[in-house]
Amino acid sequence: MHYLSFTWNPSEGLDLGFYTLHYYSLMFVISFVLGWFIMKVIYKREGIPLEKLDSLFIYMVLAILIGARLGHVIFYQSELFLEDPLSVFLPFETVPEFKFTGFRGLASHGAAIGVIIAMLMYNKKVLKKPILWIFDRIIIPVAAGAIFVRFGNFLNSEIIGHPTGTDYGVVFEKLGEDFPRHPAQLYEAFGYIIVFIILWYVYWKTEKRKQLGYIFGLFLILLWTVRFIAEFFKTSQGGFEDSLGNILSTGQWLSIPFIIAGVYLMMTSSKKMTA
Repeated sequence: MHYLSFTWNPSEGLDLGFYTLHYYSLMFVISFVLGWFIMKVIYKREGIPLEKLDSLFIYMVLAILIGARLGHVIFYQSELFLEDPLSVFLPFETVPEFKFTGFRGLASHGAAIGVIIAMLMYNKKVLKKPILWIFDRIIIPVAAGAIFVRFGNFLNSEIIGHPTGTDYGVVFEKLGEDFPRHPAQLYEAFGYIIVFIILWYVYWKTEKRKQLGYIFGLFLILLWTVRFIAEFFKTSQGGFEDSLGNILSTGQWLSIPFIIAGVYLMMTSSKKMTA
């Protein structure tokens, strides 16, 4: 063990005797529960009937899990559609042999698209407000959840960073390594903590929440900028970056449209006010 590095080799999860609760799954549970409480506070402040919150929770859970999984397969592992289609949505692989894997391989870009589609449906069927109203608020718990998801990646020793080439970093012993890497998952999680604090402050302490699209646009800029920067420290997860000359990673290319959309929303938000 070096002064600026430490070895990371956690257990698979919490052993409940009859079942092992994997840490990554636990982080998702924490994210969803925390998100429910955050939206409950927001709905109370806005005078929205709390019975509409239960529907929102269901829409969000399905949107994030399905969108994140599809996003990973489409952007990073499209061969699964032909080689092992059952593994796309089920927690096991059948090729080359049956193996329980848990729900791994989730892409935040896919989750983002899934949430957008789900909120369009939820707003039309349940909430019935200007669509940007719900986007300006739902992204606050989304930012909080992103913190725990990245911490879950760290617990799983996945989405690892580049080797540091120094004594600084984390040795991921679970991967059979004896050299330190950048804890890119923790860098990204720390960035999301800052994003959450900024969004919560803007919503709670300013009048910007009345400008439709302002907080949503701010979220898109901040969160995907954090993702863009964090990608510089990560090892490649594959995707289409090779076909574009390896100038940027797949994650960075996918982040750019979200950042541009955020700039547009913030620039036009003053023209769309809500009471």
